[in-house]
Amino acid sequence: MNGTHGEEAEERRAEIVAAARRLFESRGYDDVTMNEVVADLAVAKGTVYHYFRSKEELLEAVVTDIVKQATERMRQVVEAADGGPVERLAALVSAGRVAGENEQVLHHLHRSQNAGMHTRLLAVAIELQAPLYAEVLREGTEAGAFQVDHPLEAAEFLLSGIQFLTDEGVAPWSPETLTRRARALPALAEQLLGAPEGSLAFLIAPARASD
Repeated sequence: MNGTHGEEAEERRAEIVAAARRLFESRGYDDVTMNEVVADLAVAKGTVYHYFRSKEELLEAVVTDIVKQATERMRQVVEAADGGPVERLAALVSAGRVAGENEQVLHHLHRSQNAGMHTRLLAVAIELQAPLYAEVLREGTEAGAFQVDHPLEAAEFLLSGIQFLTDEGVAPWSPETLTRRARALPALAEQLLGAPEGSLAFLIAPARASD
């Protein structure tokens, strides 16, 4: 009985998040009210507020859902990718890009007043996605393409640098600073991973879970 009730609660929560994500993306976060989310779902107002006390909480759930969806896509890419470790890493980076399909939602996180939420969600992305990168780094080290003694930690440091230092939504980095860091990223990653010079040039346009 309790299991069924829990499943129903999870399904209801997922329905609310899906509705909010659809409305936020189609109309923009600022132009959607909680009442409109309620109306879209055709449920009692208290049902939505039972799961989410504010629109900000709902936004956080929506973005977390985006990160989880991207991570699952990345997992599928890793399992299906052909080629060597470098090609698999490039495929993983490409699969992590989510900006185009979630532009309206993620644009809101780039506002200065949302820096705290943005940072928390970048941390979630690192926690979920670093193990996928670590798997590729571990396999690449065994194949001789990389030289990494601590694959998970190397993945965490690499993703942290990308997520926090090349994302204009975290802090008001100047365009010059962002360009400088982006240009240096491939060479720094090659040094960290023990990869051949020039092999990670695709990182010049880094993937970000919130981008």
